[in-house]
Amino acid sequence: TWSWCDERFDFQATFLQCLAKHVPNIYSAEMDPLVEKQEEMVQAAILYPLECYLFGEDPDVFLEKLQQSRTSQLCGKVFKGGETTYSCRDCAVDPTCVLCIDCFQNSIHKNHRYKMHSSTGGGFCDCGDTEAWKAGPLCTKHEAGASGSPKENSGCQLNEEIMEHSRRVFPSVIKYIVDMLIWEEEKELPVELTISREKADNYYCVLFNDEHHSYDHVIYSLQRALGCELGEAQLHTTAIDKEGRRAVKAGHYAACQEAKEEIKRHSENVSQRPLHVEVLHADVMAHQKFALRLGSWLNKLMSYSSDFRQIFCQICLKEETGSEKPCFISKLMLWDARLHKGARKVLHELIFSSFFMEMEYKKLFAVEFVKYYKALQKEYINDDHERVLSVTALSVQMFTVPTLARHLIEEQNVITTITETLLEVLPEYLDKNDKFNFQGYSQDKLNRVYSVIYDLRYVLVSKPAVWTDRLRERFLEGFVSFLRILTCMQGMEEIKRQIGQHIEVDPDWEAAIAIQMQLKNILLMFQEWCACDEELLLRSYRECHKAVMRCSSNGRSREKTVFHLCGHTLESRPYRVSADPVSIHLPLSRTLAGLHVRLSKTGAISRLHEFVSPEEFQVELLVEYPLRCLVLVAQVAAEMWRRNGLSLISQVFYYQDVKCREEMYDKDIIMLQIGASLMDPNQFLLLILQRYELADAFKKIKPTKDQDLIKQYNVLIEEMLQILIYVVGERYVPGISNVTKEDVIMREIIHLLCIEPMAHSAITKSLPENENNETGLENVIDKVATFKKPGVSGHGVYELKDECLKEFNMFFYHYTKTQHSKAEHTQKKRRKQENRDEALPPPPPPDFSPAFSNVVRILNCDVMMHILRTLLQRAVELETHLWTEAMIQMVLHLLSLGLLEEKQQLQKSPEEEVTFDFYHKATRMGSSALNAVNVLMLLEKLKRVPQLEAQKDTVNWILQMFDMVKRLREKSSLATVGAASGSEATKGDESTQDKEKAERKRKAEAARLHRQKIMAQMSALQRNFIETHKLLYENTLESQGKDDAIMEEEIISSAIDYSRIALGPKRGPSVIEKEVLTCILCQEEQEVKLESAAMVLSACVQKSTALTQNRSRILELSGDTLDPLFMHPDLPCGTHTGSCGHVMHAACWQKYFEAMQLNFRQRLHVEQIFDLENGEYLCPLCKSLCNTVIPIVPLQAQKINSEDAEAVAQILSLARWLEIVTARISGYSMKNAKGEKPNLPPFTNKGTGNSALEFHSILSFGVQSSAKYSSSIKEMLILFATTIYRVGLKVAPNEADSRIPMMTWSTCAFTIQCIENLLETEGKPLFGSLQNRQHSGLKALVQFAAAQRTTAPQVLIQKHLIRLLGVLLPNFKGEDTPSLLEVDMFHILVGAVLSFPSLYWEDAVDLQPSSVSSAYNHLYLFHLTTLAHIMQIVISSATGSPPFYQCQPKCGSAIMICAMNYCNYFSFVFYSCFSQDIPGWLVWDCVKKGIMPYLRCAALFFHYLMGVSPPEELLQVSEEGQFKALCSYLSLPTNLFLLFHEYQDTVNPLLQRWCTDPVVLSCLKGKSIAIRYPRKRNHLIELPEDYSCLLNQASQFRCPRSSDDEQKHPVLCLFCGAMLCSQNTCCQELVNGEELGAFCMFLKGVLEGQNSEHCQIVLIEGKTRGCFYPAPYLDEYGETDPGLKRGNPLHLCQERYRKLHLLWQQHCIIEEIARRQETNQIFFGFNWQLL
Repeated sequence: TWSWCDERFDFQATFLQCLAKHVPNIYSAEMDPLVEKQEEMVQAAILYPLECYLFGEDPDVFLEKLQQSRTSQLCGKVFKGGETTYSCRDCAVDPTCVLCIDCFQNSIHKNHRYKMHSSTGGGFCDCGDTEAWKAGPLCTKHEAGASGSPKENSGCQLNEEIMEHSRRVFPSVIKYIVDMLIWEEEKELPVELTISREKADNYYCVLFNDEHHSYDHVIYSLQRALGCELGEAQLHTTAIDKEGRRAVKAGHYAACQEAKEEIKRHSENVSQRPLHVEVLHADVMAHQKFALRLGSWLNKLMSYSSDFRQIFCQICLKEETGSEKPCFISKLMLWDARLHKGARKVLHELIFSSFFMEMEYKKLFAVEFVKYYKALQKEYINDDHERVLSVTALSVQMFTVPTLARHLIEEQNVITTITETLLEVLPEYLDKNDKFNFQGYSQDKLNRVYSVIYDLRYVLVSKPAVWTDRLRERFLEGFVSFLRILTCMQGMEEIKRQIGQHIEVDPDWEAAIAIQMQLKNILLMFQEWCACDEELLLRSYRECHKAVMRCSSNGRSREKTVFHLCGHTLESRPYRVSADPVSIHLPLSRTLAGLHVRLSKTGAISRLHEFVSPEEFQVELLVEYPLRCLVLVAQVAAEMWRRNGLSLISQVFYYQDVKCREEMYDKDIIMLQIGASLMDPNQFLLLILQRYELADAFKKIKPTKDQDLIKQYNVLIEEMLQILIYVVGERYVPGISNVTKEDVIMREIIHLLCIEPMAHSAITKSLPENENNETGLENVIDKVATFKKPGVSGHGVYELKDECLKEFNMFFYHYTKTQHSKAEHTQKKRRKQENRDEALPPPPPPDFSPAFSNVVRILNCDVMMHILRTLLQRAVELETHLWTEAMIQMVLHLLSLGLLEEKQQLQKSPEEEVTFDFYHKATRMGSSALNAVNVLMLLEKLKRVPQLEAQKDTVNWILQMFDMVKRLREKSSLATVGAASGSEATKGDESTQDKEKAERKRKAEAARLHRQKIMAQMSALQRNFIETHKLLYENTLESQGKDDAIMEEEIISSAIDYSRIALGPKRGPSVIEKEVLTCILCQEEQEVKLESAAMVLSACVQKSTALTQNRSRILELSGDTLDPLFMHPDLPCGTHTGSCGHVMHAACWQKYFEAMQLNFRQRLHVEQIFDLENGEYLCPLCKSLCNTVIPIVPLQAQKINSEDAEAVAQILSLARWLEIVTARISGYSMKNAKGEKPNLPPFTNKGTGNSALEFHSILSFGVQSSAKYSSSIKEMLILFATTIYRVGLKVAPNEADSRIPMMTWSTCAFTIQCIENLLETEGKPLFGSLQNRQHSGLKALVQFAAAQRTTAPQVLIQKHLIRLLGVLLPNFKGEDTPSLLEVDMFHILVGAVLSFPSLYWEDAVDLQPSSVSSAYNHLYLFHLTTLAHIMQIVISSATGSPPFYQCQPKCGSAIMICAMNYCNYFSFVFYSCFSQDIPGWLVWDCVKKGIMPYLRCAALFFHYLMGVSPPEELLQVSEEGQFKALCSYLSLPTNLFLLFHEYQDTVNPLLQRWCTDPVVLSCLKGKSIAIRYPRKRNHLIELPEDYSCLLNQASQFRCPRSSDDEQKHPVLCLFCGAMLCSQNTCCQELVNGEELGAFCMFLKGVLEGQNSEHCQIVLIEGKTRGCFYPAPYLDEYGETDPGLKRGNPLHLCQERYRKLHLLWQQHCIIEEIARRQETNQIFFGFNWQLL
């Protein structure tokens, strides 16, 4: 269409003309655009001709060729929000080096220590970047790109002609895109794009996205302003959120302008700005939209060839000659904050696909970026979009590349640029002294400032290996600039102690601490950089020193005061922390301390005097500020600052917390150590005493009577002593002593594990992280601790190795108060158990390095001795209020440190060289007075102080140390004497130790005797009690005896053990125990009887699909039409009743429930976990969720007279029984039909005989009167039955509904099936292994189901019974009777057995069958259903493919013959539909396996119904024994086919009738499929062992509803393995008028899913209930990782997954949800249905 082939023509003009002509027409309908149609038109009219011109041939062919030859070494995938990224802890240069999931799966890092994280979006896969990885920079996919020669590698060199065309096309396209994106006119277009025709009055009112207004607010504003529907407003809002802008109204200019004003008016309120709305001409809108389309077109081109990328980058970076204007790419960057979301995304993708894929251009781009850095950051700080959408977020891609960072520091001075940017964006927070003050700050704005701080961190992340002069100068310049920021922080936010009145408003403290946290690693990195080069280190030290001095010089106005103690004087400026302002922020002083330690470590400290002269150094001033800070902490501990509120407490907490302490607390201690090493020790201690305001406490002044003041003094003394211990004893810092970083971490871990064994994550949290977020834990943990694996819950823990216990230092400076006391307690307890003394002396510390060697002098100086003596003396003189045990403990610790130091020095060098004379000073008298004492004498006295019993062992240890040092001092005089005294000393040691051991033994013996005495007293009391309550005990014993006697008689009377048979004439007796239960509410006991008030069990009825065989069977939602009498063999949905087994009186429960309702009504605004309207409540005892109660009905004892039974056996065969039943039923039908002819044919062909006689003959085999229930039991029967009906059918309660009995039988059968399934799954025996709650719940449920019949009209029960029998006996068949293959036989059995007594109902009397009658009824009903079930099994196994066996299983030949006969008979019945070639053993095998679950369920049912004890074999697990035992218990022959033989005459006609059923025939002909028996056991899906495989699946998940590739939140259904998206508007549906998320849509009811990206299980029940549950994936330390916060590799823990499976099979998910919601009440507002 375009004649662009001519070389001379002006491409740009033609191109723009074409656009002017087509673009407005293509994008004309912006209100609801037809995206596909627009795309077609764009392709046809513009892009296709453009590509033809560019490539000179058919675009598709050309691009296909390029695609084939395209290879690139870089991956370049850009991450979307929520995508999983992987980093390798072994190989990545820093944590920002990440891989996408594809590259990771194909890289060597898969087997390393990797980390997984969710991307915030906007990152970039670093595969192929050699600077990002120490090893394995390429995955197997990208190795091909790297291996090609550079010529080929540039992605198929384009020929010159195409290059020429590109150079002509790209500038025009780029210029058009830039012009349109930064176009500001709303009504006009650039001249070249305007066609001369009249400008139409077509405008759009366009609404832009911002981050201030919520979704709902925007929807509301649109509805109000435009009067549109909710749906339309939602569509607009979703589009605005996604694209960044949307036309919400089209029309004339005036109409749009009016809409704009309306929207602004409605969206503005007191706290919020109005929404950003513009009115744009339709053509402007169209061109802007097309500019973005061209952007994506260029983006696609970039990916094909390196040449395209290079040409594009050249054009973007080209500056117009002679003009000051920035180049194209800079223009776009500077405009970035004003672009809408969609445009920004296109722009950033362009930068990624072009500049970042070519290293040289990445460098040039970085230079441009730094050039405009300040402007870009300021724009970003004033913008309101997230960081991901800002061009400033690209800094991480450039600043973390080591070579690039070095280039930017040297050439662009990037450190200075960043620090100056910080100073320029923070001036609003400076006060009049040029210090920061963040009162009333804006959190959002500060968060944006942090991103500038992050950039500084990125630049410093990798230290240079080689220093050039230029790099040194630039870095120092940057460092000095950074010191300016620290100067503004030094002493910021000063506080003054409140006296008298409490502070009114807590000042904002979070911002200052947050900035301190952000700067922590940067400060450490600066110090590390400085330490790389000696020259640099000294110069930066000088600069930092100057800065500290400048900040310290302003408070010198006051005159100095003099302070005397022990003959030493101190001159200092008066200052009191408790009265003058003080600040906790001292980053300058702390940086200086860090640099000083590094000087000491590198040895450069010897040259320090060249850079800072000793006069300038002024060590007292350096120590002053950190000391004030420590005093402030001490005074807070002494509660002197109580009136300053919480803000101060929080600041002190963070000051010592692991997040900040490295650059706060630790450095202050180091600064004191610097002071102690450079000052005179006595002066130093006097300064400390004065600052702690304890000068008076150590002078001989009469103590005050003010208790508070004394207490305050005591705490301050303790805090001061602690600091002195730290100054002398804490040497684990590289540079202070000769230790490595590993030693430091090991010591931290040892002290953490001395408190208690800890989980890996807990240890990690308690260790400081370096700039790469590493703690160094893994490298050393195995040296000091052993790992203990976790069980099914909980997590693995590390336990300290025994050999590390000697490293324990009770006064470890990172312990909090609670940790200190816990650790001390644990260690003392351990020593006690090992029968050792409880002394916990300090471990010998490492030696100070030379620069700090003078610190130890403070231990043996006069002032220290005075302090120690004074405190010991107070303890000995028992001035109890003036000392505390903690204080004495610290004094003893200091003594130990002094002695250890002297001992170590003496062992290393000869005595005359050791100037440290602690022993000498400690044994010297305190004064020349007569009553003077020395420390040694005081210690001897201390042993006798009763309050200090606990410290005795420590005192002994110190005295032994004194002894040892004394001997070491004397050793030099005479070697031999020394040896002798040494051996004596050891003897002396031993003797004291022996004495102590003996003493311990004596104490232990005394304790044992004491225990014995107490036990004797208790048993005497017990005997006494039994004597007085003799009657009670005898009664219980007697009744037990009687039962035993009865049992014995039975056993003697017959040789066969009848007592273990549940059915038929040989039924054993019911074992009935007298049940006396205690109500959990009123604690009163009551025996369960029919006539007494009802006792109930709390229970929960719920619908369940746990056994379903067909997940796709959708349940009918309306319960009104559902007929629950027949259960389909798929068991699609049953009603399960579970109980927690807790008993209450019915009356107590009703009161409790009413009280709950009342309470709820009074607290309307509080959301409840349970739904009181639907009868839900929490069990008062165990807090399980319940929604009803089961009445406890006692078991009726039924004993059979064996003679009667035998007599009846002669007459009552199956045939006769059937006749009688048929007659009875026909009789009822006649009665009901009032004289009409009965429509039920007699069962046999003989004459009906006397029908009246026949009608009553059922009664002749024994009847008894029905049980009479008390009214309260009846009431509860009705209540519970109604609940089952209401919950099971989801209908309103209706006590008269005919379906209530059906639901009762159904829940009884279904619950038994669930329990049988559970026992099988767990591999437990059928009887004896149920939990108490399951046992009592099932017993109550079966007895209830039997009793419920009495509360319903018997006619109704008979109707149900006739319908049930219709399945088994074809002559009762009605129109609605299902086929044999469409019902579950166990449900039929339960229904028939429980409803059968209704046939005994007479008008006048209330009768029920006697024991003998019911025995036969049960037997024949059971045999009939069993025959029918065998039929079901045989038909389904004949139609399905038979399993192939290698060899014939062993079974009796008789059984085989029976099976063969049976099959032959079948084939005769089925008119040769049945294949005869199935071997008999195979049929038998199918039947035996298939019938097992049914027999097990029947055994459970009859056991709980009749109470007959089961055979022993059913109390253990065994396959063969179990089958035999079940057959004997249920009166079946072990060869089941004999049943057919035994009842041949009766059964044959039944078989024929069953098998001519159309459903059965269609199944046999293979037209339909019957369910196979045994049914498959349901399991949760198989999960992959490695969690990253699951993430891989999730990353490939595409939402079927949504066209965009925005990241969803995939959720995996654990029932069926489907993946869905949750929490997204795209998949929400309206069901019954309510919005549901896809996840809920998928499986209504109770369900579980694994939220694949956050590694959590979600349990949901209904709409409002759900909870998060720990996933079964654990890292190597046995811990779960919700939200992938730690990101360690995760592997499936089978035990935990099994536990989840059992939770589901036990129907405890609702209970789990309620429990978790009660303990964790945050999720109340959470909309689970939208998941």
